Formats: sequence, C-alpha cells, structure tokens
Amino acid sequence: MENWGRPEKITYKRWRNPDEGGKSNFVGQSDEVQGSDYEICTVASAALDMGIRKSSSGSRPDKSEDTFTVEDALEAVGFGKFQWKMCFLTGLSWVGDAMEMMILSILAPELHCDWRLPSYQVALITSVVFIGTGVGSPLWGNFSDKYGRRIGLIFCMCWILYFGLLSSFAPVFGWLLFLRGLVGFGIGGAPQAVTMYSEFLPAKARGISITMIAAFWAIGAVFEVLLALWIMPTLGWRWLLGLSTIPMVVFLCLCFWLPESPRFDVLMEKRDRAMATLTHMAKENGKALPKGKLTAVKQIQRGRIKELFAPQYWKTTLLLWFIWFAHAFSYYGIVLLTTELFQAGDSCGSTQGAKIEPNCSLECKYLTSADYKDLLWTTFAEFPGILVIVVAIDRIGRKKSMALCFFMFSLCILPLYACIGRIALTVFIFIARAFISGGYQVAFVYTPEVFPTENRALAMGTCSAMAKVGALITPFVAQVMLRKSVYLTLSIYCGCCVLAGITALILPIETLGRSLQESNIDQETGNTNTTTSQTNGHTNS
Repeated sequence: MENWGRPEKITYKRWRNPDEGGKSNFVGQSDEVQGSDYEICTVASAALDMGIRKSSSGSRPDKSEDTFTVEDALEAVGFGKFQWKMCFLTGLSWVGDAMEMMILSILAPELHCDWRLPSYQVALITSVVFIGTGVGSPLWGNFSDKYGRRIGLIFCMCWILYFGLLSSFAPVFGWLLFLRGLVGFGIGGAPQAVTMYSEFLPAKARGISITMIAAFWAIGAVFEVLLALWIMPTLGWRWLLGLSTIPMVVFLCLCFWLPESPRFDVLMEKRDRAMATLTHMAKENGKALPKGKLTAVKQIQRGRIKELFAPQYWKTTLLLWFIWFAHAFSYYGIVLLTTELFQAGDSCGSTQGAKIEPNCSLECKYLTSADYKDLLWTTFAEFPGILVIVVAIDRIGRKKSMALCFFMFSLCILPLYACIGRIALTVFIFIARAFISGGYQVAFVYTPEVFPTENRALAMGTCSAMAKVGALITPFVAQVMLRKSVYLTLSIYCGCCVLAGITALILPIETLGRSLQESNIDQETGNTNTTTSQTNGHTNS
C-alpha cells in the first residue's frame, strides 16, 4: 500500500498557446490571475471548437504554462490516509447493501413457515427486491451523473434506512412485498459508492483498492448470518429486518466528511471546489500537488443513455450487460441454492428423486442452527474469492480475471450433479461462491474504468440494472425449478457461466493500467490526458 503513494516518476502534459507551432489539440484560457502556485484553466476539446482554433490576434505569450489534470493530481498525491477514509466510508454502504441482500436467503424459509406461503410467493419476496433495484439502478446512476456522486449515495442510503425500518412492521404479505420493493429501489444506488471511490484513486492502485471494497460486502454478508443466528431463534425476522439497517445509520452519521468527486466537480465547472478537494487530499496524504493550472474538458450534457452506445462503446456496453446479468444470476443463485440444498438433507435422495419440495406445498422447515452454521461457512467464501482477485486482477488483467472466475464456478457446479454428502456439498458451494463473488468484484473494477466520467455513474447504473434482472430471475430457478429438477437447475447455472466467461474474453477493451477517461470526446479525438509512470509497463488495448 505504501508504494502506491510514491510513484517513481510522473510526467505531466505541458500546455502551450495554440498559436505556437499550430499543432495543439487544445484551446486554453485562464480563469484566474496568473502567478499563483495552483491556478485553474478550462480546456475545451478540439472536437467542440474546431471553428475557433485559428487565432485572430498576432500577439503571443512569451512563455509556456504548466497545467495538470485531475488524473495528474491523483497520481501525485498517491494512495494514502485520505483514500483509506474513503474506503471505510464507502465500504459502510457496501456492508448495508450486503446485509439487505443476504437477508433474502434467510427471510424466505422463515416466512414460508410463519405465513404459510407457497413456493412462488416465497420466490416473489426475493424477486420484488430485485425488481426495485433494477428500476432504481439506472435512475440513481442518472441522478449521480447530473447532481453528484455524494448526494446520490447519501440519498439512497436514507431511502434504504427508512423503508428498511418500515418493512419490519409489515402486517401482511402484500405490504411486505411493497416495502421490500422500495428497499430494493434504494439498493439500486449502492453501486455509486464504487463509482465515487474509483474517482479518487491513482491508476495503479485502482484495481486492488476497489477489490478491497468487496471485503466490506463479505463482512456485511457474514455479519447478517451471525445476526440471524442470534436474533432469529428468539426475536424473529422483524427484529432482523430492523437491525439490518445499522450500517446505514453509521454511514449517515459520518457522511458529513464525504467529499464530492473532483472529476465530477470539474465537469460541473465547479473547479474551485475540485481544487479545494485535491488540496485537502494532498494535505491528508502528505504530498504536494503539481504546480500550474487545473485543466478540464467542458461538458454540458451528462448522463445520456445514448452515449453508452457511441461507436467506441456500444459493443462493450452490450457485452458488459450480459456479464453483469450472469454474475448476479449465478451469485444470488448459489446463495439461494445453499439454503435450499441444505434443507433438502440427503443430496442423493434429492438428486435421484429430482424433487425437493414435498407434495404439500405449504409444508415447511425452519432453518436450524446447523443450517445457519453451514450458511456462515459458505459466506466466508467471499474472503478467499477476494484474495484470488487481488492476486490476479493486476497480473492477468480484468478480462481474463472475470473469465477465470466464470469457468471455475462452472467446474465447481459439476460435482453437484453426483451423489455427494453434506460436507462435500458445502466445500463445492464454498469454492463456487468464492470464484463468482470474486468475478463480480472484477466487474465493479472494470466498468468504472472503461466508461468516461460524464456517464460513468449511468453506465454503472444500467449494468447494475441488468444484474438485477438476473437476480430477479434466479429465485424462480433456485427456489422453484430446483423443486422440479435439480439437473436442469444446475445445467442452467453452469451453461450461463460458460457463456459469460467467453463473453468476458471478447470484450474489446482491457483497462489494466489505463487512466480514467473524462469524456467521450477525449476518446474520439485522442486528447485523453493520461499519466505515465516508470513503473507502469502495461499496454492499453
């Protein structure tokens, strides 16, 4: 971690007046009086003002002026105390997200017994959350691209807290569905924590740093199982729903420190606030900002869905949508399969009979302490999954890391076709969950890197929405179809991940070592402000 804060050599672009040499791709103008250490100037992309590139004045400045971009500033301040604070604070929202999702696999069998619900209504409790999330994700993404990452994340945490508490008082099944759907709508904004965090990171620390947020997801999932083990036998599911909102309370108590992304502020032409944030980062990390003027590409339109289908992005967008779909479909599938297969008891009997549910659809089984303990063990699989990705993501790249996780998940599903005991079942589910959760985190790293700042949050939102479509479908496979045919259920999960692994390999862009893009115009004209270091030997695709 300490090495992230000490780049060996950093090269910055030098801005010259466009009249000099006639080869500049930028038109610059100063917004402040010259002479200060840190000044701000606006750089308009050449594609936006081709008609005014020629000078109408014969006067020329006598000297060139140094400039730096937000990317240059982040490379200069490195990874330090400031980023650790950001990691903790954004990680809290991830803990809350994980708990609200993990509770679904615990709540379903409990309500099946308490309210005598048939299997399709049990599956609907899970699906309605994902419906809300799927609707909310692109809306929160668009909101964050227009009004800011900070305000978007705070609003969605308030939303989850409010409706999460209300759902614990739901009197009947219909009210529970409605309130959990609203909780899901709020959860749709949680991925913006990753969008925000990624915009504060230097390039070489980004892969591992965003992957570390996955540790908070794992902590949240483990904490939810432990909370259920303690609460469910005595106080019941209503208390579990209420206490699961604790991470949101802590986040909202600490969010006063949370700054807005300087990349977003620059695009909003709030360059003074961006400069203040960068100065604060440098002070916290004990580093110095580059001397000169802060430059930016002016953008008026942000968060437009059509930009995701620009010529250089449409293929990536469509492929990523399927990858996110497969990740959520498989991840939540293995989570739900865990409790279903554990409740089935003897795996041989369940697979040979090809049915799990008894003839009476209202017959139920409460989760036992042994079920909770096995669920806890499989939840711990999140941690080795993170370790695998930390090792692989900056060595073999993002695309190959995702493909590796998909293929390994499929291999671990294959033994479940055979007659295996409970211990072997737990082991293979553990390994499968480790890889699919690790691959999911790579998608969270790759997506903010491949899209520009002007629509990065929207891209995350639409990808998250596609993920929730997969999560919406998976309860009917893992909880309904499984009761009809175990073989068909496992085949669907296995086949989906094989296809997703191939899809990951054919993604057109590898983002390993690549600077974050600020706009689509940067990509089109080649005017991307990149930062190079002596230690970065990666080639950008």
